[in-house]
Amino acid sequence: MAIDVHAHYVPREVVQRLEKEGSRLGIAVEEAAPGRQCLRFDYGLQIRPFFAKLIEEPSRRIESMAATGIDRQILSVWMDILGYGLGPERGAIWHRLLNELLASFCQRHPERFSMLASGPLPDAGRAARELEYAVTQLGAVGGVVAANVEGTNLGELSLDEYWAAAVESAVPIFVHPTQPSPTPRTRRFNLNVIAQYTFDTTLTVGSLIGSGVLDRFPSLTLILSHGGGTVPYLIGRFDCMHERSDQAAGVVAASRPSAYLRRMYYDTILHDPQVLRYLASRVEIDRLVIGSDDGFPPADLDPLGSLRRAGFTPDEIHQIGERNPRALFRLP
Repeated sequence: MAIDVHAHYVPREVVQRLEKEGSRLGIAVEEAAPGRQCLRFDYGLQIRPFFAKLIEEPSRRIESMAATGIDRQILSVWMDILGYGLGPERGAIWHRLLNELLASFCQRHPERFSMLASGPLPDAGRAARELEYAVTQLGAVGGVVAANVEGTNLGELSLDEYWAAAVESAVPIFVHPTQPSPTPRTRRFNLNVIAQYTFDTTLTVGSLIGSGVLDRFPSLTLILSHGGGTVPYLIGRFDCMHERSDQAAGVVAASRPSAYLRRMYYDTILHDPQVLRYLASRVEIDRLVIGSDDGFPPADLDPLGSLRRAGFTPDEIHQIGERNPRALFRLP
């Protein structure tokens, strides 16, 4: 059974509920183009239109999974719609709605889907309680967080209560980048998706290491999307600056950054077999899990084929595709 840990889905009921009661949350559903809807948040953020595959009927998603040999997906919602700028009260209501509707979808297809719970991350306490609720009441197998909160790295925020809840609940946290509004330098040539997203993950992982989060929570398990951004490929530079920078840099990590590489898991969506082999050589195969990014244009349309093209043996593919995620998410 091959398990894809990086896939996105937004149940249609989310949009239907917002059409009826979105005003109380500060979220409006708008027509961006004929037949294509988007969300607008009243704090000024307008999201690009939903991709068809992101919100498609379940039968089509299951068919596409079968075509690529994926038996189960661990679903996250779309990072762009997390709405971290909504404020604590509205944010808590919004994430409860997202989690309950995604859980309901998974419960209708329990053999095919599991879920990662989102939360109102600007308020660590509320986010912690939402994670605990989703794990104990909704069957969530982990949490998902954006790699920045309105432009601030996770390691620069007071999120210890959330990290503690993840440890107490014994679930991993999936770190996924977001940049709903491209920066001036990434508006063209697909650079927002190619470079900004991987840059986002790299920055926040550096902040989590540098600020001592991984030291304070040695049992915290993180999964990094897109092969860890550029962290595995810049790790020598991280180590160099850890050794040579002074206290003004704010780094309080107890160990060299490279010592934390195997504290984290990495998905396989790198689109290049040689790069994937390098990642495996750096962090070892027991830290790899399949990620397809299903639902979006850059998705890996043949994730098992990507492993074969990278030269992994059948047993290694079985480990990456099933044994690792089963242990990580404690799946039966």
